[in-house]
Amino acid sequence: MERTSTANDLSDRLRRRLESERREIEELTASELKRLAENSRRVARNALTTIERDTEEAAGRVRELLVKTWLRPLIVGLSLWLGFFGGSWATMQWLSRSIQDRIEDISLAEIEIEGGREMIAEIEETTWGVGLREVNGVRYVTLPARTPVLTAFMVDGRPYVELSRR
Repeated sequence: MERTSTANDLSDRLRRRLESERREIEELTASELKRLAENSRRVARNALTTIERDTEEAAGRVRELLVKTWLRPLIVGLSLWLGFFGGSWATMQWLSRSIQDRIEDISLAEIEIEGGREMIAEIEETTWGVGLREVNGVRYVTLPARTPVLTAFMVDGRPYVELSRR
């Protein structure tokens, strides 16, 4: 039997064919979209990896720059502070020792002076004020003031006695 195509048959075949082509196009489109999505994910992952690596490198350079920027002034400031502190401490120690030595020297000198005064007082007491002097190569004995002795002459209100040259 021979079939003749009617408009409805042609329309049905055309619809089925269109439906089939549409499904095929949808499947191809879905397949292409999946492939495009995978490519996009891969590109995005690569870009993200690159961005992360570049960001880490930049952050490392910034950290290094910050360390260098802050470290130098810190070291210079610390060195200056230590220098001033050490120098001041050493100067104060030196001045302290110097002052202490001078105080000790003055104390020793005062003790020696006092000892000398005591010795002079003792000598005057034991010699009754008699002293010896040499004037222009001539030796004299000085007697205490107001001594009733007949002497050759008087100097500074004290009588002098000339010693023999023997």
